[in-house]
Amino acid sequence: MSCSLCEVRKEKRFCPAVHGQICPQCCGEQREVTLDCPSSCAYLRQSRQHEKPRGTSEVSAEALFGSVEIGQQFLYEHQHLLLGMSFALIQAARADRLLTDNDLISAISVLAKSYETLVHSGLHYEAPLSAPRQQAIAAEVQKMVREYRETEQKHTGFVRLRDLEILRALVFLVRMGYARTSGRPKSRAFVDFLEQQFPLKETEIAGPEKSGGSLILT
Repeated sequence: MSCSLCEVRKEKRFCPAVHGQICPQCCGEQREVTLDCPSSCAYLRQSRQHEKPRGTSEVSAEALFGSVEIGQQFLYEHQHLLLGMSFALIQAARADRLLTDNDLISAISVLAKSYETLVHSGLHYEAPLSAPRQQAIAAEVQKMVREYRETEQKHTGFVRLRDLEILRALVFLVRMGYARTSGRPKSRAFVDFLEQQFPLKETEIAGPEKSGGSLILT
């Protein structure tokens, strides 16, 4: 039997993305490029174990918001904010199983750019998000930020969370996204990483505040 994709080489493995048998070469070349590989695929999981983490040199300083400084003290003091934003991202991903790493990174990058403008100039500028998926991601994160501030107001009588802190949290997630994704067009490595941090059964009961706060700092 020949490969379902190239129809030349001999098939040797089952591909859940095409529901058929393919050859190892097509699997390696088309994985998360033309194929929507499910996270459960054994060959996808195996490939991730052998992939080297992406270096910062592979991404531009502008994309990583190189001018935004994030210290260990910030990470320690704002674990709940980081967890809340991460939880918002995985909630968006669970609502749309076709959502990719690129969707997540693009959405939070646009949000970070908006907050960067707000912090530096005081102007409220919302960069357009044309893709519906990215709009849904941004809406989920913005909803989380509003609820975070409302909770602060309720319990302390005032809002302590500053726009600069929101910017830093967003930039932290942008950098994490670039570090976790494979960079392939349909990669969901970052999505799957977040999924592992917030197991569905646990988060349905406990929410982000009880879903293991230390991992976000790694």
